[in-house]
Amino acid sequence: MTITSSAFTEGSMIPSKYTCDGADISPALAWEGAPAGTKSFTLIADDPDAPGGTWVHWVIYGIPAAAKGLPEG
Repeated sequence: MTITSSAFTEGSMIPSKYTCDGADISPALAWEGAPAGTKSFTLIADDPDAPGGTWVHWVIYGIPAAAKGLPEG
């Protein structure tokens, strides 16, 4: 399974628009290649390099299996 964003490329810094220094909104996400039989999706955005240890920024669950992504915001 592959998850991508049109807001930034893999390995690059997340633009400030998507941080607390900017609009603090989530970037658009798209995915493909989910295994057959997938019933729903759960996404977790964490920061393994946070000064105090891994920090979970957000969790979203119950995304329908037919979904191909999430819009910005």
